[in-house]
Amino acid sequence: MSSDVGAGTGTQESPTTDPTTDPTAGPTTAGPTEGPATTRTLEVPGATLTYDVRGPLPTQDGAPPLLMVGQPMDAYGFTTLASLVPERTVITYDPRGIGRSTRTDGVENRPEQQADDLHRLLDALGAAPVDVLASSGGAVTALALVATHPDDVATLVAHEPPLLQVLPDADRALAAERRVREIYHERGWGAGMAAFIALTSVQGELPEGWDPGRVDPAALGLPADDDGSRVDPLLSGVSAAVTAFRPDVVKLRAVPTRVVVAAGEESRGGLTWRTSEALAEALGQELVVFPGGHGGFLGPEYGQPGRPEAFAARLREVLAAG
Repeated sequence: MSSDVGAGTGTQESPTTDPTTDPTAGPTTAGPTEGPATTRTLEVPGATLTYDVRGPLPTQDGAPPLLMVGQPMDAYGFTTLASLVPERTVITYDPRGIGRSTRTDGVENRPEQQADDLHRLLDALGAAPVDVLASSGGAVTALALVATHPDDVATLVAHEPPLLQVLPDADRALAAERRVREIYHERGWGAGMAAFIALTSVQGELPEGWDPGRVDPAALGLPADDDGSRVDPLLSGVSAAVTAFRPDVVKLRAVPTRVVVAAGEESRGGLTWRTSEALAEALGQELVVFPGGHGGFLGPEYGQPGRPEAFAARLREVLAAG
């Protein structure tokens, strides 16, 4: 192993490292995110994390690196967005047990554990404090990170964290989530995802005993056949601790980290808009609106592009305001 950043902590250098994006390389004239990402791994208790760095560490201009965090989405979903902020060094990673990251400690996804993983990653890279753009369950992880290691993060943009516990109808929302999980286990991925889409599309508070009915997956472009798999990180129940997480509002209001709660304009009135709005209110701030919906930053990665150029411009504006 070379004298890489993180040497001695389980970090391994990719054999395809590009000198313009190697965090150990000297200054270049290329922009920080020009060229391919450098991919490495980091051993943490019970898992091997795979992560990517686009640009130099330390940064050439002294600006914080920009960490992008998803859940259950892996780093692939940030490919387009990372390319649209070429002035920043960007770090992405796959959470333990998702994408390229492996684990040996079970299957449950817990925000506190994932926050510890991020802390270990930032420590190995010597990258803190970073700015963070965190999406969905990744925003829950990032909120846990700020509460436990506030010095790791300068500004957090928490985009649509699905924190069901902050809702006034939390019990009904959690029951509805359990119903989606039941449908998945009964009928498979297509039916489960159709039920999930129905849940996230409900406007306003959920009624008592909400049930999506028998939504036809094919009508939504989803497979109607059941392949027998029951390991989806979104639908199987392994991420139940993410949506049930209770953020420490007292700590989040007291930390030096600037916490910005955001939601996509196309999500207005839906489930994760409401969770974001409730969290912003609890933190004594206005909800910040971004272009697009829940995946407004997406390009062509999953065939459902958002508005990545407009999202990147808004992200740049929000980070600069700090």
